[in-house]
Amino acid sequence: MWLDAQVSAGLPELAKGLLVTLELTVLSAMVSLVLGQAGCYLQLQRRWLPRLLGRLYISLMRGTPAIVQLFVVFFTLPLLGLGGKPLLAAVITIGMNSGAYVAEILRVNRRLVTPGQLEACRTLGLSRWLSWWYVVNPQVLRASLPMLVNEFTILLKTTPLASVVALTELTYAGQIVIARSYEATQVLLLVAVGYLLIALPMIALARYLEGKRRWA
Repeated sequence: MWLDAQVSAGLPELAKGLLVTLELTVLSAMVSLVLGQAGCYLQLQRRWLPRLLGRLYISLMRGTPAIVQLFVVFFTLPLLGLGGKPLLAAVITIGMNSGAYVAEILRVNRRLVTPGQLEACRTLGLSRWLSWWYVVNPQVLRASLPMLVNEFTILLKTTPLASVVALTELTYAGQIVIARSYEATQVLLLVAVGYLLIALPMIALARYLEGKRRWA
């Protein structure tokens, strides 16, 4: 067998790290999508205060290092009685950081909704919120799907950041196995394969959606 014996012994640990990375990616993507929609909605409001809140959120997330954001969240959670939860801190941080980019993706594609559709919503008596939820948001999400998948692929590559708060995701698990086996090349190749197992289906989905939209 081409794997070193100590590397082989560390395969279960790498598998657990892969599952943690998958869980972190899925949960963070869900948070990102929710916050991205909220950030986009706030920016499209006529009143200055919601627009300001939306811009502040996006500017803060895009203008500060993600590692600083993670430390802020991680050391704030104990004040809320949620200390000792590195997965929660990582999900919140990575989700908030990615959500700022999702908000910009959705805002750019908002132009696909024509003024006539909004006028029809007003004629039907729909509020701005109902118009957004039933008319604007579905169209914007559909148009943004390929870019959203690409953003979530980038999110996946951000997950190793969680290791700084002692969350044993795939990269951190790899570091532990390397420390025991002294076989960095083999372990890092396995770590790379683990990320590919998550990323390749996402990339394939993005290409499929891009092609489908191109021929639509």
